[in-house]
Amino acid sequence: MAQITAALVKDLRDKTGAGMMDAKKALVENDGDVEAAVDWLRAKGLSKAAKKSGRTAADGLVSAVVSGDGKTGSVVELNAETDFVARNETFQGALSDIASLALTTEGTTEALKAAAAPDGDGTVEDMIKRLVGTIGENMTLRRAAQIKADSVSAYIHSAEAPGMGKIGVLVGLNGSGDLADAGKKVAMHVAATSPASATVADLDQELVAREKQVLTEQAEQSGKPANVIEKMIEGRIKKYYKEVVLVEQQFVMNPDQTVGQFIADSGAELAGFVMFKLGEGIEKAEDNFAEEVASMTKA
Repeated sequence: MAQITAALVKDLRDKTGAGMMDAKKALVENDGDVEAAVDWLRAKGLSKAAKKSGRTAADGLVSAVVSGDGKTGSVVELNAETDFVARNETFQGALSDIASLALTTEGTTEALKAAAAPDGDGTVEDMIKRLVGTIGENMTLRRAAQIKADSVSAYIHSAEAPGMGKIGVLVGLNGSGDLADAGKKVAMHVAATSPASATVADLDQELVAREKQVLTEQAEQSGKPANVIEKMIEGRIKKYYKEVVLVEQQFVMNPDQTVGQFIADSGAELAGFVMFKLGEGIEKAEDNFAEEVASMTKA
């Protein structure tokens, strides 16, 4: 029997997009013959991943889960090409397993992809490639994040299934006592307002600089003296902070107080938050059916 080397397995994976364990099994079944192994994988429907990888995966689901002790939360976005697949029980089951696994990793996307698959066959990335072969659509584990705090709460907006939907939020609070309910309310606020940062100190300084530039140009058009313009900009920047910084925002459940005041009244401090919106930032290609048909008739 031919020796199945790591290089041979890598070569087959590069050609087919199959998972590591599937590639190794194909080579074992075909005595190291790569071309025969390619045909074997095709026959098993396990080489589809490479063919599907060029398609834009902008749909799917976001899952947010919290550990049993309530101190760790993970949020994961698994993309597919269509919402039809997102409603598939196999897809949802895979996402649920991956999100739970994310609680045990260091929290980064790359660490989760490289983690051992929940089914024990290769890595999570290998598992997703097998899922592509089974379901027939391109899929991507786009991102993952984790929060640790004295109390972590999760919220899913417009849930498609338990723990998963189009928007997933995690909020971490530090403090004593039962903070889960307060955290859940803050998470719901985050889903509604999409803050840019938790605190003023966390706000991207490029965003602040751009805002100041716009405000300066607007104020200069007033013709007022420089010292007056400076005070105008200062006041408008404070208003900007109230719009985009979580702890400065008016709390949606009680506009008479800020989110920061609500958290303090709950006996807690904000440890952080994460919000994933499905497909955020992905440019989805729009197919022109008429042009596609025309191109086919010219062939």
